[in-house]
Amino acid sequence: MKASHTFISTLKEAPADAEIVSHRLMMRAGFIKRLGAGIYNYMPLGLRVIRKIEGIVREEMVRAGAVELLMPVVQPAELWAETGRFQAYGPELLRVKDRHQRDFVIQPTSEEVITDIARQELRSYRQLPRNFFHIQTKFRDERRPRFGLMRGREFTMKDAYSFDRDQASALKSYQAMFEAYKRIFDRFGLQYRAVAADTGAIGGDASHEFQVIADTGEDAIVYCPTSEYAANIELAEALPLLGQRGAATQAMARTPTPGKSTCEDVAELLKLPLSQTVKSLVLATDEPSANGDVAKTTVWLLLVRGDHSLNEVKAGKVPGLKDGWRFATVAEIEAHFGCKPGYLGPIGMKKPVKVVADRTVANMADFVCGANEPDFHLAGVNWGRDLPEPDLVADIRNVVAGDPSPDGQGVLAIQRGIEVGHVFYLGTKKYSIPMGATFLDENGKPQPFEMGCYGIGVTRILGAAIEQNHDERGMIWPAAIAPFECVICPIGMDRSADVKAAAEALHDELAAMGIDVVLDDRGERPGAMFADWELIGVPLRVVISDRGLKAGQLEVQGRRDAAASSVAVAEVAASVKARLNADRGG
Repeated sequence: MKASHTFISTLKEAPADAEIVSHRLMMRAGFIKRLGAGIYNYMPLGLRVIRKIEGIVREEMVRAGAVELLMPVVQPAELWAETGRFQAYGPELLRVKDRHQRDFVIQPTSEEVITDIARQELRSYRQLPRNFFHIQTKFRDERRPRFGLMRGREFTMKDAYSFDRDQASALKSYQAMFEAYKRIFDRFGLQYRAVAADTGAIGGDASHEFQVIADTGEDAIVYCPTSEYAANIELAEALPLLGQRGAATQAMARTPTPGKSTCEDVAELLKLPLSQTVKSLVLATDEPSANGDVAKTTVWLLLVRGDHSLNEVKAGKVPGLKDGWRFATVAEIEAHFGCKPGYLGPIGMKKPVKVVADRTVANMADFVCGANEPDFHLAGVNWGRDLPEPDLVADIRNVVAGDPSPDGQGVLAIQRGIEVGHVFYLGTKKYSIPMGATFLDENGKPQPFEMGCYGIGVTRILGAAIEQNHDERGMIWPAAIAPFECVICPIGMDRSADVKAAAEALHDELAAMGIDVVLDDRGERPGAMFADWELIGVPLRVVISDRGLKAGQLEVQGRRDAAASSVAVAEVAASVKARLNADRGG
């Protein structure tokens, strides 16, 4: 392709509303143009990347046995009502009415529609297993869309759905998709981790996230450098840091801590390690009455070590909190503890509360906690002697770097990541049973489908790839998903017949070899031309000049290279192909 045959529109400065690196660079390079909050036009260069991502995804999905179809963006609300998600999904689900006042949704995902297809088309166990996928526009009405394509409202996603006869078969389908995702991200040329994850709003019984490693990532990925263990921080198991509870060595003492309402301040005042303090967090659960009012409220006190933080996802899995919880109000706290937040603890409460201790806290001795009295804490507190054993002991904290790995193979490390893919094993309860989606087994009896679902954020991968691969000059694309694999930059092409002929000949030779090459025939000055392609991030650049041609040499430079290499004219095409193959790991 010639540059004059596409559309290149670069900017020297990013718009003021571009917040993170990928957003700024895509706007500057002319990959996207903002249309509205969280809604973008995909310009030609950006669309080229999207199409390459889609191509790799499509090839690997088909290779794994999935069959492509296409489901609509607009979906009848009655399907979503069958699963309860029309009401439960929240404001991110865009609900609309047609001219007849019938309810529809602008789909953020397609579980209900694909389950409707399955219950109509898959009638017998002989038709299973089956996996359908599509690549389609999605819409989620984010309250605060930001970061360009990283958290937009309209986006493109590949979602796939598997249907199986039993759990064993469903887990085989899950594993097949897991392996397909690994091949996809390997082919993208991105550094990533597949981590165990919480099932979240999609629901289900098991899931893994595929996280592109990037310092700017929103998610914390927990892994063990000496084993295969990896999990999202929401799911990563925190083992107790104390093997057993030590014996009491101190008497409990009411200790003045004027104005010191945080564990950090208290530890500094008392000249104790922060790990000797205990943090109190107060939650509440509401039990509804028959008419929907609150019949009963239970207050919960969750205790974590002072240098740890509460993991809200784990808290939501504690028995009694699974059906939903909230943070207690100040009025509720004062009624139960007789004190405002900042000095709360598990001793001397005014009303009964449920006490849940983190595993590490349950084994602590001689610890410091709030005294339920302003400006006072209790030191030398011990379980059994000074307060009853907790009602429950559970893993309710976030892990920290250096914690023991749950697999016993080392210690944990934490890095940042951007979620770009997710695989779920759903089972039967979330969609099949509520929607009456069944097939006939060998005995002619109806059975609910065992389901799985599998998503990849196609347009989000653009942002994630850039966050991982960029420098001060612009983007650095892996060859497999770059808008072009190689750019030919002729100097003085409009003035030199030799340069023009050599550039066109090399372009045709590379194109014949299957290389996605672009010839910059725009007549730009060398500095401006080089700056554009460095910003755009094409992996390889070949510079052709009269001086080089006279010496029988062309300059070949990788986007990450500090300097160009001189290559004989006759060897340039082979050199380019070899370097691109190496970039792909081939």
